[in-house]
Amino acid sequence: MCHRLPPPPWPTCEEGKRRGRRRKKPSRRRRKKEEEGEAMPREGTRMAGLWEREVGCLPPKLFANSVMASQDFVRSLGVQKRLRKHRGCVNTISFNEDGSLLLSGSDDRAAVLWNWQEGTPTFAFHTGHSDNVFHALFMPFSGDRSIITCAADGQVRHSQIQEGGRVITNELVDTEVAVHKLAIEPGNPHTFFSCGDNGSVFLFDLREKYVAELFKCAEVDHFGGDTIELYAIAIDPRKPSCFAVAGSDEYVRIYDSRKIDVNGNSSFGRPIEYFCPPHMMGENKDGISGLAFSQTSELLASYSYDNIYLFSREHGLHFNNIEVGKRLLMDEIEGDCHINTAPLPFCRDKLPAPQIFKGHRNKHTMKGVNFLGPNCDYVTTGSDCGRVFIWRKKDGELMRVMKGDKQIVNCVEQHPYGIVIANCGIDKDIKIWAPGGSENPDEVETDSCCSDISESYDSVYFDDYIFSSDFDSSEEDDEDDDDDDDDDDDEEDGLSVSINEDMSYEEKDAASDHDSDV
Repeated sequence: MCHRLPPPPWPTCEEGKRRGRRRKKPSRRRRKKEEEGEAMPREGTRMAGLWEREVGCLPPKLFANSVMASQDFVRSLGVQKRLRKHRGCVNTISFNEDGSLLLSGSDDRAAVLWNWQEGTPTFAFHTGHSDNVFHALFMPFSGDRSIITCAADGQVRHSQIQEGGRVITNELVDTEVAVHKLAIEPGNPHTFFSCGDNGSVFLFDLREKYVAELFKCAEVDHFGGDTIELYAIAIDPRKPSCFAVAGSDEYVRIYDSRKIDVNGNSSFGRPIEYFCPPHMMGENKDGISGLAFSQTSELLASYSYDNIYLFSREHGLHFNNIEVGKRLLMDEIEGDCHINTAPLPFCRDKLPAPQIFKGHRNKHTMKGVNFLGPNCDYVTTGSDCGRVFIWRKKDGELMRVMKGDKQIVNCVEQHPYGIVIANCGIDKDIKIWAPGGSENPDEVETDSCCSDISESYDSVYFDDYIFSSDFDSSEEDDEDDDDDDDDDDDEEDGLSVSINEDMSYEEKDAASDHDSDV
């Protein structure tokens, strides 16, 4: 004979009763505290998490991650430091592996290493580029002494900081057109990729000074024909063999580096996957300015003149040839109709819509996009209105709009471990944001925050901002001449630069020229 078990001593919620489920059994410690009459924080709240950490029920790392993902901390971000050293627009910022240093590159062609917590530069050197520096990164496991850069002059360069402050910088390749982005293979101190305006993706290996042009990215409708310009490249941290590129059309392309054949005997230049919002297929020609992967292989793409889209595997066009994919979709919908006779919008209806993040403006410069939070809980980017935007990833809700620049914010980067972000743009400084910062700019209305943006910016490189107004034309001409000479020397040997830590920024440039025998 079966006997029904008695109900548990703890209560059940109404929803749980309807579904036949019971609330999770409280911990023994919690029941004991309640029996003793002590007040307990409500389960699921941050105070409950704090209490669980204090009594040892919640591991410290899980507690720290929950705090870093809190919406309250996102809303409490304020400007903690302003880093001032560059003499032009700051185009790139990146933290080192442990987050102790911040690296920046600028229109003044210099790279600066910052102690961002103190707000002071620890080291600065001329990169050897003759035009605006677009991207600069620390190579991992190099003691922060190996730095790679790319610029509008078409060069990719490698700089090594020697003992005593001497810097040796070498040109790795000169594509003669702008190189916009670099991507380092996770955990590899030797290998990285680059992409630029000529549509080429290069692979570099610093051990053997190996440089290979892997492929030129072709238009989707004309595979092997006209190339597109490439503005962004990103490597999937979960699958380091896969990387994404995007540029002057509407498609994000995914490649697998395991198919690389240095002898040119493979079809490596053919993507393994494409991503595109369904309504943009075949229509958007403004392109994509930024890409970012999450820890779980989700992919963000920031479209020029449009919004930011979040792609996952279900949004991909899984075809070796996208025209074949279009044809298969059309055959499924229209029977035996041919791709050339069927309208493309039918294909769009078959693809799930990606999550959209909107409200910012991405028109005038090449803006990046990034995830925030320990579990990539938020999405952030800069805007033409000079503000930093932060959305909640799961539903696209706009959480914060913060004043980050007088004109345009180009780059927003997160600290690898702390609740800290940095942003840069047309201003010559870098802003460090942290909870409880000394400045908490007023929130702005999302429907009007970009209405005051000037329409007068036509150049994506903003050459008018290369030098500050306190430098006369003779100094500019001298620096340009020096850079031309530097490039001549670089073709023969690596540029060797010696920098005295006590010198001012202008004196450091002079020292660079002197030690380079120019």
